[in-house]
Amino acid sequence: MKRLWLAGLFGWLGFMSLGAAPVAKIQAILAKPKILCGRFEQSKQLVGLKRPVLSNGRFCVLAEKGVLWRTLAPFPNTVKLSRDEIVMMQGERITQRLDAKQEPTIRTINSVLFALLAGDFGPLEKLFDSDGTIQQNNWSVTLKAREPGLAKVIDSIAIEGGVYVNKIALQEANGDRTQIVFTAIQSGADAMSADEAALF
Repeated sequence: MKRLWLAGLFGWLGFMSLGAAPVAKIQAILAKPKILCGRFEQSKQLVGLKRPVLSNGRFCVLAEKGVLWRTLAPFPNTVKLSRDEIVMMQGERITQRLDAKQEPTIRTINSVLFALLAGDFGPLEKLFDSDGTIQQNNWSVTLKAREPGLAKVIDSIAIEGGVYVNKIALQEANGDRTQIVFTAIQSGADAMSADEAALF
């Protein structure tokens, strides 16, 4: 009843407070293409450093397969996320492979990252308490880690978007903060280059 009352109160402003779980309404707004690519700008503020660490590059999400994260500057490298592993690459050479079957924490973090970049918030409901708002087709959500193991790594995640996820701000438990802004987002087969497709 309280949520219905609050919704009515804000309704005249054209603004709805969604309280604990706006996932279903956000899922209805989000596009769900099989292929999604774009650019990212990342700023990471590390505890003890005055200036943030800046990087940028391209990302691709391929439904059912994973996420490709290609940093172009300041140093080129590629990270490929799937539900079962994280693969780190320099050029075509694999420098590290982390198996989620052997490291349950990696499986959980992969699940979170995959869901965030794919705009699939369903799995996040099990791991986070959520609070969010929707105004027309724009939305924002704050996720607070509920699962104890995850809370040791991630304190909270703030996400903004519309048809696609546009911004993620990650607050780590150790005090580090990361902000990622997504631009030039495209979907469909033409969104991914031949080189990117080959890495999947």
